[in-house]
Amino acid sequence: MSKKCFFCGKKSSTGNSIQMRGLAKKKGGIGKKITSTTKRLFKPNLQPVKVEIKGKTVKVLACTKCIKKGIVKKPAFAKAPKN
Repeated sequence: MSKKCFFCGKKSSTGNSIQMRGLAKKKGGIGKKITSTTKRLFKPNLQPVKVEIKGKTVKVLACTKCIKKGIVKKPAFAKAPKN
């Protein structure tokens, strides 16, 4: 299972992690200076959910945005018969 939303295709994106030093100008310093940047990954908030696809229940990864929007159609569970 890939680290990708089944519904919208959201996946990891790259960016930079920035290291800074110095005192901010508004606190009386000469300003913040960037000392180094390193590559990092921004990962989506993926949750495993059971989804009904073509009449079958399948476990997939869905981002929380899709779950909140209601794009994810969860399977209806049949009630157990009373004895």
